[in-house]
Amino acid sequence: MNKFFLQIGAILAALSVALGAFGAHAFKASLEAIGRTDTFETAARYQMYGALGLLAVGILSGTFKHAFVRYAGNALLVGTIIFAGALYMICATGVTMWGAVAPIGGTCLMVGWVLLAFGITKSK
Repeated sequence: MNKFFLQIGAILAALSVALGAFGAHAFKASLEAIGRTDTFETAARYQMYGALGLLAVGILSGTFKHAFVRYAGNALLVGTIIFAGALYMICATGVTMWGAVAPIGGTCLMVGWVLLAFGITKSK
């Protein structure tokens, strides 16, 4: 399972850098026009945090074999997609209702980090 989290983490990190660059350059005028520069930056930043978390899970799962480590990876992946995705959708569509979805992703991210800590603690 660690290979999966390493691959997805690397892909999400690369996409975060690419989207952040587009947001700072190609989309800058559009984002400023709708007042969503900060929202887009937050999405890219938290996408990177999730990607780094997945890379950590991928690396640590080789040493810490507890199931909570795998659950942490799943929670971080889902949380990253939902949280960053909701913020990107607000920027792309202008529909602020996506903001109601973001806390679900944020909660998944927090649960993922806590599960990682428990998985490390409980591993033999």
